[in-house]
Amino acid sequence: MQLIVNGEGFEEGEVMVIECNLRASRSFPFSSKCLGVNFIELATQAMCGKEEVPAFGRTAPENDFVGAKAPMFSFQRLKGADPSLGVEMASTGEVACMGPNKYDAFLKSLMSTGMKLPRQNILVSIQDRERNEGTLKSLKTFSDLGYKLFATEKTAAFLESNDVPVTQLDYPTASDDEDDEAVRSEFCIDDYISRGEIHLVLMFSNQYSQRTLSNYAIRRLAVDYNVPLITNVQVAQMFAESLQQAGARATGDKANDKVLGDSRSLAAWYE
Repeated sequence: MQLIVNGEGFEEGEVMVIECNLRASRSFPFSSKCLGVNFIELATQAMCGKEEVPAFGRTAPENDFVGAKAPMFSFQRLKGADPSLGVEMASTGEVACMGPNKYDAFLKSLMSTGMKLPRQNILVSIQDRERNEGTLKSLKTFSDLGYKLFATEKTAAFLESNDVPVTQLDYPTASDDEDDEAVRSEFCIDDYISRGEIHLVLMFSNQYSQRTLSNYAIRRLAVDYNVPLITNVQVAQMFAESLQQAGARATGDKANDKVLGDSRSLAAWYE
């Protein structure tokens, strides 16, 4: 069941059901494994009319571990598709990992989807409404870990005004002559991505952005050149904190593949 709230909160807003399917979601077995309770069995008993279904009130694992699952997408196989997320289902799979804390579980789940940890250069583009202390803290964390930040014009100005080292990159500029290709500066975003000089793209834009098509082109280019892309502010914040907790740092020309999490399996957590 999926719900949507029309209003400022659950108390004042109207709650509406937007989807109700008689099926088990992918979260069902994940929750069962984390909590050690067979929810499929309980749900079947309830639907079959069993009078006494075992009561269950626990909402955290009995043992000291955290579970996290990360979505997997197929944007590389969908030519021209915009790799941005909305309320609709876009993932084609998920990977679940367990760890001693949320940082370990989160980082392992991302790495398990095939995401490569960035080596050195991170491209950042932040829509005006998202330029705040929250995003600034995360970008400072990336910088402190040795990552070199590149940014679009206004984002670069935001970072410079807050004493965060950054290099500005430019959007391709349309030529006055319709027969000519777009004008490219020496520091063109497209060239940096296509040459493999950007190792992670952080793009936080929304419907208020003034460069809707340009932002789409950057997201698409990142996917086409297999550059990790994060479009959610909270995910970026958690990613920065997780790298910091894992002791990860920028590795320059070398692959950033030495970061290891807790290797215990789910069965080991229950022992």
